[in-house]
Amino acid sequence: MSKSRVRAASLAVGLTSVVGLIGAATVSAQGSTGSNGATITAAKAAVSSHAARFGFGPGQSLIVKAAYHDSYGLTVRFDRTYRGLPLVNGDFLVHLDLAGHYQYGEGKRIMGLPASVRPTLGRSAALTAAAKTVGYRVRAQSTKLAVFGGTRGSGLAWQVATAGYHADQADVTYVSIRTGRSLASWATVQKDGFNPSKLNVGTGKTQYSGTVSLNDVKKRKNFTLTDKLRGTQTIYDAHNTSAQGSGTAFTDTNNVWGNGATTSRETAGADAAYGLANTWDFYLNTFGRNGIADDGVAARGFVHFSTGYRNAFWSDGCFCMEFGDGSGNWGPLTSLDVAGHEMSHGVTSRTAGLVYSGESGGLNESTSDVMGTQVEWYANNVNDVADYMIGEEFYIPYDPENNFLRRMDHPSLDGGSKDCWYSGVGGVDVHYSSGVGNHLFYLLAEGSGAKTINGLAYNSPTCDGSTITGIGHLKAAAIWYQALTHHWVSTTNYHTACTGLVTSASELYGSAEANAVTAACKAVSIT
Repeated sequence: MSKSRVRAASLAVGLTSVVGLIGAATVSAQGSTGSNGATITAAKAAVSSHAARFGFGPGQSLIVKAAYHDSYGLTVRFDRTYRGLPLVNGDFLVHLDLAGHYQYGEGKRIMGLPASVRPTLGRSAALTAAAKTVGYRVRAQSTKLAVFGGTRGSGLAWQVATAGYHADQADVTYVSIRTGRSLASWATVQKDGFNPSKLNVGTGKTQYSGTVSLNDVKKRKNFTLTDKLRGTQTIYDAHNTSAQGSGTAFTDTNNVWGNGATTSRETAGADAAYGLANTWDFYLNTFGRNGIADDGVAARGFVHFSTGYRNAFWSDGCFCMEFGDGSGNWGPLTSLDVAGHEMSHGVTSRTAGLVYSGESGGLNESTSDVMGTQVEWYANNVNDVADYMIGEEFYIPYDPENNFLRRMDHPSLDGGSKDCWYSGVGGVDVHYSSGVGNHLFYLLAEGSGAKTINGLAYNSPTCDGSTITGIGHLKAAAIWYQALTHHWVSTTNYHTACTGLVTSASELYGSAEANAVTAACKAVSIT
């Protein structure tokens, strides 16, 4: 696959905006009721008694993002503010034993917080700096103050949200109050993502997965492509417009969705509905996660986004996924693994919140590739057999061993992705640095060398010449999800990701699996 073809494509995601909790020098929490209350109280006490570990001190307040109870201990994920302002990069995890005693923490130790939070740089200068950083024609901008946290020093900054004239142009940039320069910038849209009265089971005639059953609802004589069993998830026709979250729900009178080809606009809707339903079920039945935010609420899915759009993306802004129709040698980007990829970006947003830049951005993309692949395994569909290729279904002609967006066994075969970690890998596009994580996962799941899986040939090399024996994709995915939810934070890089993966393997299985993770990390040069 040529490098130019790869660069034409990107599957991506939106990140949760930082939420501030107004308050001074307190350790307060949101959502601390119910059975989590005692855990959160113990975690707050641990933060106070181990303040130096986290750089927690006067002026800071905590927001509880999640609390987990497991057979081996308790974990609480915190965001924080400083003097009422979001403290960017300040998220961390507190791990307790089952008795509520502090064990260890994960996340940055924030130091050198500013004495004043009064801006000395005007908004207009920050807007100008942000516009130069994003590099596209700006349609709209907004600003608010934040503190950009670091391990050596932290500074007051303008947080500038920028939108361009295309729906996939949306970024957040932090501009230093002191220097007027951009400290960091990353995308907030990552690409690659009524009132029903009765549940029915309709027929979906998809393009990629064959004829499938789809839940819908009937109201009077009409059926709507809404799945009440999965958070009332609804699929919309965007009518080839480029506005995020804009469209009309698919409605018809015959309870049959699509005709298996692009001649029916419903076909793409059927593929999206099938992919998102399987992704929902994969997370629920594999990890006990009830929807993207684990609250039983579904995101919306939009197909026919823009015109000839060779992409799909997740956006936190509309809590939705948008799927393009493709063009040329690409069909609609509504295959199972793409649906799983985009929905998983939402899960990452609401757990580790991996920043969409540098190594954490590559890890963010890799996580979506990993989980999108697992959705294929979960669906077990004979028309789209599980594989370690990404996006192979929408290529014309279908030739999965040669036509793919990305592949996990040997990522560099796409012409741009990286097989091995190196010190500058965080400087390349996140869709290419994701190759390190994809390669790591494949080796952990399937091992190195030549192998045939579901009729497709793979031959995964190692960066250090070692021979790796896989532990299976089910165990590998469980370890990855455990790390995502229990050990990774917004700034996790590949080295700290491996630390979290090893710990997760020990928590879930034992020393043999932990050793397998260590070997796989070394095999992609993460040592």
